Amino acid sequence: NNIEISANDQMKSSTTELRVKANEKVTLTSTTAGTQPKEAMGHNFVLLKDGTDLAAFAQTAIQAPDHIPANNPAIIAHTKLLGPGESDTIEFTLPAGSYTYICSFPGHYLTTTGVLTAE
Repeated sequence: NNIEISANDQMKSSTTELRVKANEKVTLTSTTAGTQPKEAMGHNFVLLKDGTDLAAFAQTAIQAPDHIPANNPAIIAHTKLLGPGESDTIEFTLPAGSYTYICSFPGHYLTTTGVLTAE
């Protein structure tokens, strides 16, 4: 369950669909493939619980440090905010189900998003 994903200056993820085995450790590496500075076009990977109100979550993320709301119960796992060429690796385990992932940089959740399915 090793996954690599990236996001670019066009606010798109390298994939909108990820599949993993349920209840097995996932190692995910996220990379920013763009060239714009982190302050203008940073990216992260935020995995959210099913049923999360994305617009409401994104609103709370705007003012949060690195756009990750601290202690937010909707967050399952997340990388740090990444600038050009930077990457971050995280590990998590999921029960079977479908989960939405987004970039929580302001405005990105609409286009830098996808679904991770654990089966």
